[in-house]
Amino acid sequence: MACPHVDSLNISPPTPAHSVYREDCTQCFDSIDDNDGLNVCLQCFNGGCAGDRQHSALHSALRSHPLVLNIKRTRKAVTRDEPPQKITKLAISAEKEEDKYETALSVKCLECNTLVDTANPKVAPVVDGIMKSNTFSRKEEIKAWEQELTSCEHILLMQQDEPRRIASQDLGGCARCDLKENLWLCLQCGALGCGRAQFGGVGGHSHALAHSKESGHGVAVKLGSISAEGTADVYCYTCDDERIDENLATHLANWGINIAERQKTEKSLTEMQIEQNMKWDFTTTQDGQELKPMFGPGLTGLRNLGNSCYLASVLQCLFDLAPFQKRYFEANDDLPIVEDPAQDLETQMRKLADGLLSGRYSKPDPDAAAAPGEPSTEVHQRGLPPAMFKHLIGRGHPEFSTMRQQDAFELFQHLFKLITRAPHPSPAADPTRPFRFVLEQRLQCLSCKKVRYSTTEQENITIILPVEREPQKEGEEGPAPWKPVTLTQCLDDFTVDEVVELTCSSCGSKDGYKKRTLFKTFPEILAVNARRMAIINWVEVKVDVPVIIPDEPFTLDKYLSAGQQPDEELLPEEEAPAGAPAFVPNEAGLAQLEAMGFPRVRCEKALHATGNSDANAAMEWLFAHMEDPDIDTPLDLGASSSGGAGAGPSPEQIEMLTSMGFDVPKAKKALKETGGDMERAVEWLFSHPEDPGSFDEDEGAAAGTSSGSDEPAGSATLPAVYQLQSIVCHKGTSIHAGHYVAFIRKQLDKPSWVLFNDEKVVQAVDIDEMRKFGYAYFFKRVQN
Repeated sequence: MACPHVDSLNISPPTPAHSVYREDCTQCFDSIDDNDGLNVCLQCFNGGCAGDRQHSALHSALRSHPLVLNIKRTRKAVTRDEPPQKITKLAISAEKEEDKYETALSVKCLECNTLVDTANPKVAPVVDGIMKSNTFSRKEEIKAWEQELTSCEHILLMQQDEPRRIASQDLGGCARCDLKENLWLCLQCGALGCGRAQFGGVGGHSHALAHSKESGHGVAVKLGSISAEGTADVYCYTCDDERIDENLATHLANWGINIAERQKTEKSLTEMQIEQNMKWDFTTTQDGQELKPMFGPGLTGLRNLGNSCYLASVLQCLFDLAPFQKRYFEANDDLPIVEDPAQDLETQMRKLADGLLSGRYSKPDPDAAAAPGEPSTEVHQRGLPPAMFKHLIGRGHPEFSTMRQQDAFELFQHLFKLITRAPHPSPAADPTRPFRFVLEQRLQCLSCKKVRYSTTEQENITIILPVEREPQKEGEEGPAPWKPVTLTQCLDDFTVDEVVELTCSSCGSKDGYKKRTLFKTFPEILAVNARRMAIINWVEVKVDVPVIIPDEPFTLDKYLSAGQQPDEELLPEEEAPAGAPAFVPNEAGLAQLEAMGFPRVRCEKALHATGNSDANAAMEWLFAHMEDPDIDTPLDLGASSSGGAGAGPSPEQIEMLTSMGFDVPKAKKALKETGGDMERAVEWLFSHPEDPGSFDEDEGAAAGTSSGSDEPAGSATLPAVYQLQSIVCHKGTSIHAGHYVAFIRKQLDKPSWVLFNDEKVVQAVDIDEMRKFGYAYFFKRVQN
């Protein structure tokens, strides 16, 4: 019996605007490589597993989308009867999918439980469109190897010299030396010179740069990177940055070069940077032998999508912790019913938890096994591709939406903001809550001795590492190594008394205050960022100062604040003048920034934009906004609130913010606080995740029923004993480059440290050394 749905349903091929999920399920990591394959909906192109979990059937029933394309992929057997053909021409080409896999396709109606002919004239174009379209993850992988580049005025306004044809023999080497690779063609005059020395030992004497300085010609293209598809490395020496030339084919034709005939023969700058990042060595060998890969529940790796190791390392540490496991893995309730599972944070968090913790996907990669006759090697996992999750949490963010390497700890903070803002069954179910605690700041006037206490709720601390080198040994070349510090020394520095130069609001003395910050409560899990970037001569430099951290439990009792004492007299509260804006900058943070030489106006703006609590975050904001045209305009919060009834945020502005996932009250509050500036409103929202927003009277009534728990974060109960649970480590010259991995303490047959290096999961052998150079540490509170 023929299926009636084929004729009755309106189906059409996907357009470039559609996301086609034809590699893995949107609700779990089952994929086209599993025995039952993957079902792709012919109406909305959602991918659902066809195996025992039946996510495809669930989607079909909920959405009334019965028609699916089942895709099942199997690896082709490789037999080599003779050695591979000798390569006679240098060319970079990727092995095509059809060369590696056999793909079986079938169309089914899940409601009728029948097969549908794939040659059906209504079905065939849809099937063809699905298979030819870029998958969701492929779009992300393509971006992963390309930086988000733009053109510049030097390219757009470039006036090329008179056209001429450059003979092919004149394109074979640098005009000033014997180099035959890494050659850059000046697009303005046609001069050819070698580039700078690059990653991977690629030579260069910077003759193209020398030509640019001598002639003033700024734009050059790397010959070996030009492909027939129109891609190439274009560099503007005037801007000193990579660029895009939308008219590259025309500019090359001026010199007689037909771009359609070019073949890429060298790796691009981005590909070489990624390759260099992947080469940072985190030992997976011992005594010359490759360590045996580990498999099982909680031992699943994450595939590197290109510059995504910062994401993988943070996720491995978080999902190892009990609050995240309880919230997203041990819950017995069904997955949420949403229209697009790939765009739902709850669904994707639970998908990740299942993938990392269940052990279902922790198995050797069948494609990595050695071919017959070849020496055997240890086979690691294929790793789970977190493409959907990465796209979801990066959407709309200026950094995490790109494929560039990012700061792992900034990712941790961004992820916590998203999770905190998301709905939870109850306030106590929020997995970020066990990370929260209260810091108490005590200010005491040096003259009248009166005090003021203030508190801030936080979910992590940043420790500043003392930067001091060991004494230079006689005959030793190069800089001396950094002097090691202990965690206790860093915490002592974090809580030490310091003097801030402020005028006393009680006695008027200008002698200043003594300031000290201590813990008012302790969290269940303490996240610590070891700030390894130091500003030296106004340049951010990474410093690998060794931090000595105990492996055994230790106490933080001495860092608990005693609170206000009976004999202490409080300073009077400072009254703001009538009509003044409500924002009052953090006194200590303001003093710290001003001491660094920043003008007061800029300091206030930075503190306001970053939540008014952390001078380090404010400093980073200042460096990122140095070129803002209004950077020296005084902060004016009163203008937006005193403009009368009609001066509120426009519906269009509110709609734009709500489309980014923020609710209406928060959008209104952000626009009011920033005078209607959309860019600053988004920054304000990310800096104030716990602010309930601005409610109208009817909204306020509704909000009162959904307020969070009023219990203070953390606990003041002693003893406060902690033990190191996991570490995010980084190797490289910058936090925004290099490579990240995670070291995690696991309770296996016996307590063991495990290294998570993207998809590779092995027992750690150098944990004592790695513990010294962590970038983020997670300490778990333990019983005494």
